[in-house]
Amino acid sequence: MVSLRESAIQDLKHKDWKVRRTSAWYLGQFGDKTVVYPLIQALKDADYHVRSSAAIALGSIKDARAVIPLIQALKDKDGMVRFKAVRALGEIGDARTVEPLIDIVYYGDDIERISAVVALGKIGDERAIEALTWALNYDWSLDGEGDACYGEDVRGAAKRP
Repeated sequence: MVSLRESAIQDLKHKDWKVRRTSAWYLGQFGDKTVVYPLIQALKDADYHVRSSAAIALGSIKDARAVIPLIQALKDKDGMVRFKAVRALGEIGDARTVEPLIDIVYYGDDIERISAVVALGKIGDERAIEALTWALNYDWSLDGEGDACYGEDVRGAAKRP
């Protein structure tokens, strides 16, 4: 008999993107590191919903094997995928993510920047101090809405390291 986990892994290849998206989300709920490689493959799915769900799932699992594929996802053509990849990297907290996240602080769109600031605040690496100081003085076009978008005080996160 096929387990729910195995079925969800198989469903990552289903023809319907909604099934693939739900499967990626579901696999992230396990926290089981055995599903990391199928989720990494899902980061390459044709549909951005699936790639976004895979990124969040990988962040939930917090396995360092996902760091490089998630860094690559920062260059995804879809902004939602990039945003979810930034959040996932913040959850994993690996020092290899600091430089790519600093780039997002300077060059990403506002929602990506907010997430990168929060992620860098969680990681707490001194290399991020200059970028986080810059973020403290950045004219956030969201005018405080960033807090509601992500549930964190951006300026508080920038002050952490």
